[in-house]
Amino acid sequence: MADDADPSLARRQLKTLVLTDLCDSVALIERIGDNAAAELFRDLDTRVLQLLQVWNGRLIDRSDGMFLLFDAPASGLGFALDYQQALQALGAERSLSLQARVGLHVGYVLSWQNSDEAVAVGAKPLEVEGLAKSMAARLMNLARPGQILLSPVAESLLRGNLQAMGERRGRLQWKSHGRWRFKGVPAAQEVFEVGEAGRAPMRMPAASAKARRELPMWRRPLALVAEVVLVAALAITAWVMVRPEPAIAFAERDWVVLADLENRTGNIMLDDSVTQAFRVSLEQSRYVNVLSDMKTRDTLSRMRRDPATTRLDRKLASEVAMRDGARLVILPSASEVGGKLRLRVELVDPRTQATVLTEMMEGASVGSVLGSVDGLASRLRTRLGESAVSVKAASDPLPAVTTSNLQALRAYALGLRNARDGNWQVSRQMYLEAARIDPDFAQAYLGIARAHAALSERPKALPWLDKALALRARLPDRERLYLDAWQAELRMPSQALEKWQVMAGLYPDDFAGQANAAWHLYVANRFDEALPYADAADVPQDPLRNYAADYVGRLWLAKGMPDRALAHFTAAGEANRIGHARRVAAAYAVMDRHADAERILEGVGTMDSPGVDLLPYIERVSIALDQGHWQKAEMLSERARTASRTSDPFVYQQFQLIRSVVDQVQLSEGRQQRREVVARELSEELAQASWDPQNRGDLATMLLVNAGLGLRDGNTRLAQDALARVGRLPDDTRYSVLSAFERILRAGVQGESGDLEGAIALLSPRPDDMYQSRVMLYGLLSKAGRHAEAEAQARWLSSQRGRAYIEANASQALQPLNVADAQMASLWLAESLAAQGKTGHAGEEVARLLARWPQERMPPQLRSRAEAILSASKQKITL
Repeated sequence: MADDADPSLARRQLKTLVLTDLCDSVALIERIGDNAAAELFRDLDTRVLQLLQVWNGRLIDRSDGMFLLFDAPASGLGFALDYQQALQALGAERSLSLQARVGLHVGYVLSWQNSDEAVAVGAKPLEVEGLAKSMAARLMNLARPGQILLSPVAESLLRGNLQAMGERRGRLQWKSHGRWRFKGVPAAQEVFEVGEAGRAPMRMPAASAKARRELPMWRRPLALVAEVVLVAALAITAWVMVRPEPAIAFAERDWVVLADLENRTGNIMLDDSVTQAFRVSLEQSRYVNVLSDMKTRDTLSRMRRDPATTRLDRKLASEVAMRDGARLVILPSASEVGGKLRLRVELVDPRTQATVLTEMMEGASVGSVLGSVDGLASRLRTRLGESAVSVKAASDPLPAVTTSNLQALRAYALGLRNARDGNWQVSRQMYLEAARIDPDFAQAYLGIARAHAALSERPKALPWLDKALALRARLPDRERLYLDAWQAELRMPSQALEKWQVMAGLYPDDFAGQANAAWHLYVANRFDEALPYADAADVPQDPLRNYAADYVGRLWLAKGMPDRALAHFTAAGEANRIGHARRVAAAYAVMDRHADAERILEGVGTMDSPGVDLLPYIERVSIALDQGHWQKAEMLSERARTASRTSDPFVYQQFQLIRSVVDQVQLSEGRQQRREVVARELSEELAQASWDPQNRGDLATMLLVNAGLGLRDGNTRLAQDALARVGRLPDDTRYSVLSAFERILRAGVQGESGDLEGAIALLSPRPDDMYQSRVMLYGLLSKAGRHAEAEAQARWLSSQRGRAYIEANASQALQPLNVADAQMASLWLAESLAAQGKTGHAGEEVARLLARWPQERMPPQLRSRAEAILSASKQKITL
């Protein structure tokens, strides 16, 4: 029936596939009869439809089992778990044992609508096919009754986004059942099981004719040794007969270095375009990893070679491969032979620089180049061990996913080269030229959008992003995922994490997915989840490893390990780079090495960008507050605020808030008036259409924080106004930090209105809490007279100085407030202890505070609070 549909309307989409099979359904019908079975299945269908509405799924096909599609892995798993529960409930009502096998996989499928005529004679409205469907079916067939089996891709995406499972995540059990070989699937696959504690079998699946487990030789039964030896001998003989012996070992996900084209034709049009074509074609593989051009040039720089002028020939490419852990070098060349254009590739062993394999193809003219590159790349992938099925499935023709115009491809390659060197303006011009030559060149439009984003011109990137989205079908699979993630970054930040996690799961050695997933988890304070992603990108093959190492350092600092963080920061970049210097200074400050922190910040270089050059003032103000240097903090914050007024609107708003924070910390006379000014200016900025969703979300967070400062003085009007203003913002601004601060401020308002218990319930402690969430919770518990619980929160705040310094809230605009509150926590702790009659311990805490904040510099209100506790504890202030 599918033949009646128009194949040109087929769409390729990344989906979560769930296949189920109701166990022993035929025997069940025989046992209970047709009528009872029909009633049972009607009830089951009703529950399935309800679950599909809950989990936003689509039923594609059903018989004894079902084939369903979901947009997100968490939705597919949620349905599978609820479906197993529904079967148990139905079985219990009828005294029957009802169980299902479930297979869950994430992958690409092709879907198309059947014609009305075909549907009228029995065809399904929607047809779905693809290798991913076969993989899900193999998992389902392998599962035991009541068992949910996952592919490695599905397991990785689900384990990386457990938050999406809500309260259920704590009840989930996970188990690996080792590597299995499935009939029709070329490579062995690790199989995972997931289920709720007490309900899932958590047993090794049983092997069958279509699935067998890979076991080491020493674990196989002795009775099979003779048979294994015989089969192995026959297999080796057949292998030798049908396939050449590999000249060099190459394993799945090993790395290769692509050398520069040796162009013997004299046609300069081939120079950059052919190399780029080889790169695009090879990068469609999930079996072969190509060392990025950016990483290659970085290695050349470390070899004291000029990457702009150095040609990557056999010798240099081999040295790069040895330095960066690549297994092979691919050496392409072009020549004219007998009036035909011959493309030739050599596989080179970098240890000996000897050619171990050669492939070539000839074409009639320059116009045949892309077809020849496609053919050679496919041959290479097969010779390196990738299965023919996999090569065919992930080998879209180059003209379909790039451009058929070599001149456009050369301009695009030059754009990439300039982007690699940080010349974003020139890069953008090259991408624009590529798009002018070929208006259907989707990668060129994506390149223009990336260039604008790198130049901090995110709103200007949006029209080019739309052009790339309109041509999405003309991108390779990996670039489609990259485009989807960038769309989320620029238009819906709350969805960006899931997009990057999908990319990290499907392409684990494409470091954009790993690093960006780590970043978003770090911003959401999900530090333990972020660390594996950051570690995965912190490897020699990552061209932007310095960013990954920086993320790892931030995460260790947030987790309270400044020594370990400092080691990563030191490995991440040059000491005079602004971002690097800020992180090193923060680590020193957490270690109470304030002089070292200030020395680092004083020696930082500039980038001739007023906004960026002023950012170290955030740390300088924080360090001043950390030591109780109130007047210095006031002077520094005012200097940065004044300097940013005419140079960078966003940075100006940051320092407007920071100046308000300094006023609040030192209980300045004019703090209330300043808060009103900050609230008015932030509200005006939020009304401007020029802000992109991410910056607008940060500005909204600052508005809420400023209102939270007002709550400390009992001003609920400012908080209510801010909540109302933020509530009217579009959904695309609602990322994790903004949502967290809305909850914090709502709790504060609720507490001020007298509902302390309801407010406290809003802020139940969570591992991903923002620092200010615990500050608000402490205040509410203290007001409610729950002093033992308030004491616990004050101790937590005192212990989290790393989090206070490095939390990524509103571009770290809250750092000075967090740092000041980390010191204030000693006074809060003392007050909680005193309220419980523990006056001796309370006095010790005040003494610790005074060691950091000398009494003579303290604001009078704080000093009187400290003196009252010391008086009660009969301790003296030591000057």
